[in-house]
Amino acid sequence: MSILETERLMTEHEEKLITRADESYLVERLKKGDESAFKLIVETRKDLVFNTALGLLQNAEDAEDITQEVFIKVYESVHQFKGESAFSTWLYKIAVTKSLELIRSRKRKKRFAFITGILGENNELRHDPPEFHHPGVQLDNRERAATLFNSISKLPENQRVAFTLHKVEGVPYQEISEIMQVSISAVESLIHRAKNNLRKDLEIYYQKNR
Repeated sequence: MSILETERLMTEHEEKLITRADESYLVERLKKGDESAFKLIVETRKDLVFNTALGLLQNAEDAEDITQEVFIKVYESVHQFKGESAFSTWLYKIAVTKSLELIRSRKRKKRFAFITGILGENNELRHDPPEFHHPGVQLDNRERAATLFNSISKLPENQRVAFTLHKVEGVPYQEISEIMQVSISAVESLIHRAKNNLRKDLEIYYQKNR
């Protein structure tokens, strides 16, 4: 199947999904320097990467930047992908890693600003719930979703990743275990603890805002 034939399989009204076989073909073409294969990979997977980054970062501009960084990484490092897992799993892993690196970087800047009093507010991790919208959230649920995402941002890093991937992006336990490189039981435990922590935080929030 040629790249043009693969492109013809995609219509404007179809969800931008391709089979694992098609994906493997495109990856092999990309490894040989085929830029049209890279373009099609970006078109079919950009929403997956953007939504994952958005769920973790809760800022659309940051998620767009991370999406670009992820696909630059894919283009430059595609030879490192050995096909031992689904290509989407590899993409999720890069998106999560890049997002967490940005979060950690901003937390370091925030701590430094607090200690030195030099950097000021511009280096703090920003979060504005009323303006944060995730594509998967219905309009009439956005206010409640903003409150939920605010609580998610307070979770420990591993709980935050597991919960966001499963509950926000709908990634199954098996794939999350591959992305996070932990056992399925560890994923289940992380999500269970995340739910408990979220329940406690939301109870406190709603008690204060009755």
